[in-house]
Amino acid sequence: MSTKDISIPVIKKDHAEKVSGQLPYISDVKLENMLFSVLYRSPIAFGKIRSIKLPKLPEGYAVIGAEHIPGPNFVKILKPDQPIFANELVNYIGEPIFMLVGEKLEILYQMLEQVEVDFEEYQPTYTLDEAIKMLEQISTEGVLAVYEFGESLEKIHQIEQKASKIVVDEYKTGYQEHVYLEPQGMLASYHDDEIIVQGSMQCPYYIKNALMSGLAYGEDEVRVIQSPTGGGFGGKEDFPSMMALHVAIAAKVVKKPVMLIFDRTEDMVATTKRHPAKIKYKTALDEEGNILSMNVELYLDGGANTGLSPVVLQRALLNSAGVYKIPNYHAKGYVLKTNTVPNGAFRGFGAPQSFAGIESHMGHIAKQAKLDPLQYKRKYLVKQGDPTITKGRFRDPILMEDMIKDLVKTVNYKNRKEELKRFNQQSKRYKKGIGTSLFLHGCGFTGSGERDHIKAVVKLVKSKEDKVSLKIANVDMGQGILTTLSKIVAKELDLPFEEILYPYPDTKEVPDSGPTVASRTTMIVGKLLERAARKLKDTWQAGVDQEVIEHYAHEEMIPWDEEKFSGDAYPAYSWGVNVVEVEVDTLTGNVKIEKVYASFDIGKAIDERVVKGQIDGGMAQGLAYGYIEKMTSKQGRIQQKSITDYGPPTAMDVVNIQGKLFDNPYAGGPYGAKGAGELTLIGGAPAVQSAIEDALQLSFQQIPITPEVILENLDKGEGENVG
Repeated sequence: MSTKDISIPVIKKDHAEKVSGQLPYISDVKLENMLFSVLYRSPIAFGKIRSIKLPKLPEGYAVIGAEHIPGPNFVKILKPDQPIFANELVNYIGEPIFMLVGEKLEILYQMLEQVEVDFEEYQPTYTLDEAIKMLEQISTEGVLAVYEFGESLEKIHQIEQKASKIVVDEYKTGYQEHVYLEPQGMLASYHDDEIIVQGSMQCPYYIKNALMSGLAYGEDEVRVIQSPTGGGFGGKEDFPSMMALHVAIAAKVVKKPVMLIFDRTEDMVATTKRHPAKIKYKTALDEEGNILSMNVELYLDGGANTGLSPVVLQRALLNSAGVYKIPNYHAKGYVLKTNTVPNGAFRGFGAPQSFAGIESHMGHIAKQAKLDPLQYKRKYLVKQGDPTITKGRFRDPILMEDMIKDLVKTVNYKNRKEELKRFNQQSKRYKKGIGTSLFLHGCGFTGSGERDHIKAVVKLVKSKEDKVSLKIANVDMGQGILTTLSKIVAKELDLPFEEILYPYPDTKEVPDSGPTVASRTTMIVGKLLERAARKLKDTWQAGVDQEVIEHYAHEEMIPWDEEKFSGDAYPAYSWGVNVVEVEVDTLTGNVKIEKVYASFDIGKAIDERVVKGQIDGGMAQGLAYGYIEKMTSKQGRIQQKSITDYGPPTAMDVVNIQGKLFDNPYAGGPYGAKGAGELTLIGGAPAVQSAIEDALQLSFQQIPITPEVILENLDKGEGENVG
């Protein structure tokens, strides 16, 4: 196969290859004269490169580094602080310095072992706590982003001085690894002054823009094609841009196709993670235990580069009050730099950290007042018409109270709590508990992102055979948008589902409909496709080629002011309630999840089987984030280098999830649909923490609550300490 004749498969709805496991991932692709590549990564966390001594290169092998970059040496994301190849300073263990390219991988790995690099080492910042300490010393050097909003601190302090009680909580969350099925992979080929990049990705146009910058190329000189993608969860949003630049620059130099594929170890130690967080709460209460004010400080560990961290921080702050109407609320958040692997997008995008924190804090306040956490939380639920914490408005119906009542009845909540209490009184070793979480997720990009930055465009193309192709940049990575979006168009056109084609996105063929992130694809892109299909239906001419283009139009909302952090942050919200039962072995600290109940308002489900898949997968990730998935960094080095080391949930860890959808159609979504993918993860961790606390009558200030954490707290003999 020549580089000019790259095969771009079209997804068909009856394709048996997916069932048989024959769908080719990027690592299965073989091109004529294709070379492989490996990266030489920094072995130190922070320092200056003094000299590099390379082994003798065999014929046909090459070294690709910063000197080969035609454009600026940074990955175009938000800020120009992430080098494509480090050429002076290194900022974390694993940072790419150069790449070796050649025919045989075993020779490339041998050559890596022979490389000698001399560094002048500097004092690194390894942990978020160290970075916070530097900030407290009035050093802003390590601040990658900061936002603040709400009531003035002066007013908050005045309220605190008159309060009957002040409750202070400090909460920590750790890394989370994506553990997608298919590790990262990219392939670039160079032909007639055009760079073609194929790979496993979520955002073809992110990659295209990064390539145009790094290569100093025009729009027509760069082509990006999504390959079948085995999972992403955010890990293939921002990270693939760097890999694409590596292979594209190499392909341009050697004039041959270049492949870069990570094995699982490299993928786990070198790619972005969920941001570790520290959240501090200071809540003032009156004599009856009612909340008078809440002051929140939120810190995210950004790692060595800015990446998408400012946007993650925005969403974390926007979710910091949870689903509650808190009087006199103030929040300030920072992303701080550490000399560790950069952190980035992950399903939920900052919200899981915030909800783990606020749900825990509200639960601790309730228990101090000797009230049931769910009963206490319901007092503060936001209602339709209420202001958001950024002075926007919850404009649409909110069904949270209905969802809670339904689950309370389903679970027989009050009686079940009494049953578990009696069990615990009789059982010395095993303790059982029930916990809840209440949560939401803002659908789409934060603030004016859709209007001012993305400006999504979709296209429908009808052939003479009257088949309709979806021309959009959004990718199916296992979440089911192939089915969902095709069903929207098929329904609007009154066509059989099989008549709708959804090719893998190719930037030469599809307009920029935005990235496949932020629970925006079904709601935003699906609505555009619905409108485009309606136009096509109105102008339909059988046996004639036709094309319809539709542009994003922003809803009338309270304008978003990013500088003041005020206005309507999202056009719509999806909502969820989780109830989890656990059994804790006090001898080993092991937690067994026994029952999981979940209710969700995602507007209207386009395909309930697809949504069921999202619920099962999202909740498995969310629950595991709360009690078993632990990733650590020691002296700047990720310690878990395999799936076995990390321990994501298996089928043995996840019980049947009793899920229920509440219809609450949203006018701005296709057939009433809102976002679902990220929502399903968010409530798992706080619900499992609440259940563990209920079982042990202990308080925890962190996730994951691993057996070690449980045994350590039991050894302290804290007994009834629940605050």
